[in-house]
Amino acid sequence: MCELLGMSAHHPASITLSLNEFARHGGETGPHADGWGVAFYEGPDANLIRESTAAAESVLMSTLRGYRLTSEIVIAHIRRASFGPVELRNTHPFRRELAGRVHSFAHNGDLPGIDDRYRLDPKGAAVPVGTTDSEHAFCVLMQRMSRLWNQSPEIPSLQARRETVFDFAREIGEMGSANFLYSDSDVMFVHGHVRTQADGSICAPGLYYTSVSCDYGFGQSELASVKLESDRVQKVTLVSTMPLTDGDWRPLHAGELLVLKGGEVIDRACESGGFSLLASA
Repeated sequence: MCELLGMSAHHPASITLSLNEFARHGGETGPHADGWGVAFYEGPDANLIRESTAAAESVLMSTLRGYRLTSEIVIAHIRRASFGPVELRNTHPFRRELAGRVHSFAHNGDLPGIDDRYRLDPKGAAVPVGTTDSEHAFCVLMQRMSRLWNQSPEIPSLQARRETVFDFAREIGEMGSANFLYSDSDVMFVHGHVRTQADGSICAPGLYYTSVSCDYGFGQSELASVKLESDRVQKVTLVSTMPLTDGDWRPLHAGELLVLKGGEVIDRACESGGFSLLASA
């Protein structure tokens, strides 16, 4: 199983402090030594940095942590290979362009049989470059999203995007573990499901999140292990497979979907018996 890390911020912030601890899980304090990647968004584009080596031993990761890139949306992943060999093409996050925007996706879990259940159009909007079940799942989502985004030159409504992601998450959750982070450069979708816990049981939570803020004049500070260098109001929400710091990390229920923008949870959907969309948070 892999681990995920995500950040949504109101103003660009550095995730270096959280990334330091996260990288240690990639081969030092954890077994996730089969590759790592981080996507830093800047407007509709993203700076995606990946490597098929252990994050804890990577010179590139060490350089990246020292460089202190800032962003409003960050998606990071450390891999423990289950499907597909240890190669760059199988390293998360995966990215595709759609409607002039970079879309990225990182997944934690196994989805056996997904290539048989979902036969992708080889000439469709997205096809896998690698051999993982995770990238296949992302391509399924992107082919659905392409129909939605191609209906209008404008950004599709949040409700339409949320329903598409939620339906997709429900379907792949029936096949295996479906913890993932997905961003269309406008918002980040966070889906929590089940994962293998320390005692060997497979259950929720698969993800945790924490939200913090600071007021005007707070200056240079650290909130939830995020470096803030702003004299403006700053809001940050962090998502991680495991809590990376002390503080109020809240678990996601199996089948719960959060929508993050500007450092806040702006919408959510959850599973309660059946599946139903809830009102905005």
